Amino acid sequence: MFELNVVSKKRHQLFGRRKGRNLSASMKLLIEQELPCRLVPVFESSVAIVEPSEWFPNKPSAVWLEIGFGGGEHLAWQAMKNPTVALVGCEPFLNGIASLLRHLSKIEGDRVRIYPDDARDMLDLLPDQCLERIFILHSDPWPKRRHHYRRIIQHKTIDQLYNLLKPGGVLRMSTDQPDYVIWILARITAHADFRWTGRSIDDFTQSRKDWPETRYEAKGRKEKRIPTYIEFCKPVEAN
Repeated sequence: MFELNVVSKKRHQLFGRRKGRNLSASMKLLIEQELPCRLVPVFESSVAIVEPSEWFPNKPSAVWLEIGFGGGEHLAWQAMKNPTVALVGCEPFLNGIASLLRHLSKIEGDRVRIYPDDARDMLDLLPDQCLERIFILHSDPWPKRRHHYRRIIQHKTIDQLYNLLKPGGVLRMSTDQPDYVIWILARITAHADFRWTGRSIDDFTQSRKDWPETRYEAKGRKEKRIPTYIEFCKPVEAN
């Protein structure tokens, strides 16, 4: 089976699962044949930081990042609806990677790269102002207080994501856990420069037309959990 370790020196401890139920033969074949050519290039400590736009054979109009793409439905939808945009997806869960690869069989062009490990390792090596959009949708809320340090949304991460966005760039997040909503908003509003894109409280409860539902969101709705949509942007005039 394909090995998922793609960074020579890991910087962060990975929390959560790498594998779920056994993959079908077709899913295993996707991992073996399709994932190698979709991987984000291996990072070595001795090489210069590289613009992610250079990972693609044709220069994209923009590069978007999704951290924790789950089953890949949202990332694949964005790739299909935005044919000039390249997307980078981070997800250590093997079953989710296989699911995304299946979705990508319907997408034209070589415009998606996959980082199958802890997203924070890759974020540490990206240059400032290299991304136009960042998505963190229904990330693991780690509900127990003693596990809150495992949450991807931290003050340090928010600072880092702001730096990675180009002026005018957008950060989208969502969750159906009320406690996590408070946690996320406390950290992003603590940043001096991020700006909320909404106009009324309804913008927290209504998704945008270009914000398709993920399987986790659908599962939450079925279980009577209401999602919250959070979108902030980096001001156009930011340096």
